Amino acid sequence: MSAPLIVAIDGPSGAGKSSAARALAVRLGVPYIDTGAMYRAVGLAARDRGILLPIEDAEAVASIARHARIELIPDAAGNRVHLDGRDISEEIRRPEISLYASAVSAIPAVRRSLVAEQQRLGRERGGVMEGRDIGTRVFPETPFKFFLTADPGVRAERRAAELSARGTPQPLETVRREMEQRDRDDGSRADSPLTLDGRYVLIDSTGRPLEAVVAEIERRVREAI
Repeated sequence: MSAPLIVAIDGPSGAGKSSAARALAVRLGVPYIDTGAMYRAVGLAARDRGILLPIEDAEAVASIARHARIELIPDAAGNRVHLDGRDISEEIRRPEISLYASAVSAIPAVRRSLVAEQQRLGRERGGVMEGRDIGTRVFPETPFKFFLTADPGVRAERRAAELSARGTPQPLETVRREMEQRDRDDGSRADSPLTLDGRYVLIDSTGRPLEAVVAEIERRVREAI
C-alpha cells in the first residue's frame, strides 16, 4: 500500500499559499489542510479566555492547544473551521487573530500538540498542507515541498483585498505594519521558524496569476509521481 500523498506549501502571509493549496488539492483529488487555521483557533480561544498580548502564561495557552477540539471540515471554499463544535471560520480571519496566531505558534508546547494532530491528519488522508513549517517540521520527509513568496508590497495589497472582501477592511499601511511584525515573529521564533531548506522549490508569485502558480506546482508533483 503506497503512502498518502503529502504536498507541503510553506511561505509568509500574503504569498498566495491558501489559494494555491486549495486549488491544487482539487486538481490532485486530495484534502486541503489549512494548518494555519489551527493556530488561529488556539489564538482565538486564548483571546476569548482573556489572555492578552504579549502572552505571559504560555502554559495556559498550551493547555488550550492540548484540550481544544479543532476540526477542519471540507467545503467548496476549502475548510470550515470548528472549535469545540462552534464554527469560527470567519472570526479567525480578523487581523487581531492573525497576531494571536503568531504569538501562540511561538510556544513550543502549542506547536507539539498541533504538529501531532497535523501529522495524524496527513497520514490518515494525505493532502495539500499549507503553513509555515510543513516541509521542515510536520512532514520534512515529503518530496513535494514548495515555498511561496512574493514582494512585500504585493503581499500587503493581497491581504488588504482579502480583508475587504471579508467585510473587515483595514488601511493598507496598517496591514503592511502587521504583516511585517508577523514576518519578524515567524522568522525569529526559536521553535520551527519560517524557513526553507535545499529540498524546497522556491516560487515567487509576484506578478503571476494564481492559475500559473498552481499549474507549475501540479506539473512538478505529477512529474515526480
